[in-house]
Amino acid sequence: MNPIRKLVICGVGLIGGSFALALRRAGMVRRIVGVGRSQHSLDRAIELGVVDEVAHSWADALDGADLVLLAPPVGQMDAVMQAMAPHLAADTVVTDAGSTKRDVIEAMYRHLGPNLAHVVPSHPIAGAEKSGVDAAFDALYDGRKVVVTPLPENEPAAVLRVREAWEACGAVIHEMPPHDHDRVFAAVSHLPHLLAFGLVHDLAGRANAEQLFGFAASGFRDFTRIAGSHPEMWRDICIANRQALLGELDQYLAELAYLRALLLSGDGERLEQHFSQARDARNAWAERALTEPAVPE
Repeated sequence: MNPIRKLVICGVGLIGGSFALALRRAGMVRRIVGVGRSQHSLDRAIELGVVDEVAHSWADALDGADLVLLAPPVGQMDAVMQAMAPHLAADTVVTDAGSTKRDVIEAMYRHLGPNLAHVVPSHPIAGAEKSGVDAAFDALYDGRKVVVTPLPENEPAAVLRVREAWEACGAVIHEMPPHDHDRVFAAVSHLPHLLAFGLVHDLAGRANAEQLFGFAASGFRDFTRIAGSHPEMWRDICIANRQALLGELDQYLAELAYLRALLLSGDGERLEQHFSQARDARNAWAERALTEPAVPE
């Protein structure tokens, strides 16, 4: 991979900041410019050495840029692309870190049409319950999956540039059609976050909330860890992918209804069988996750 002379990060938080730090660690970037809404966060990114400088206009940010990573909450993507479009050079490669793809890609077609040859959607499957630039670290993507969802208009060289950038961060690259991406992640990412937020909100609103949280232990901590995630980001994700998420939620409600019926009837044998099947599936997944070779598909 040729070094990135100028990298622009829009949204210098956990995801964008870790991308910058990982490429800096790999020696693959010469200059990193930050763009964002919060001056405090941008100043902090400079203090931490995540970016070299801050741009206060897209004209300055994109002047001479080789690669742009868009990493704000997905609800901001449309406005961001609209603002940057007039200043985007034909040969600048753009990618994103959005957790949903249908809405992000629609914004790309709406605002970046003349540049689509070099606009390559992606999604790093990595994160933490902490957010912001202070949470960024250079090893976030080591051994983690990044899904690239190329557009029909993409030039192969642009797709390769994006793949190589994520690989330089230590990531394992997978390619997937956008509609498959949103359906898959509605089930295994967006629904679990919705459930975790919902459970914590329910318990926090009860009259004996203090007592409940006082006796909560490791099982509750493990199940609800992701409820400590960024509310704005997850609001945007859930709304953007609501059709797929509603389908997954309806299916899960049917699962809960079946479990309720087993409890109501006192059918311990079927309940144990249900638990055993779930345990076996979970353990098989965990075993594969531990032994899965870190090579690109």
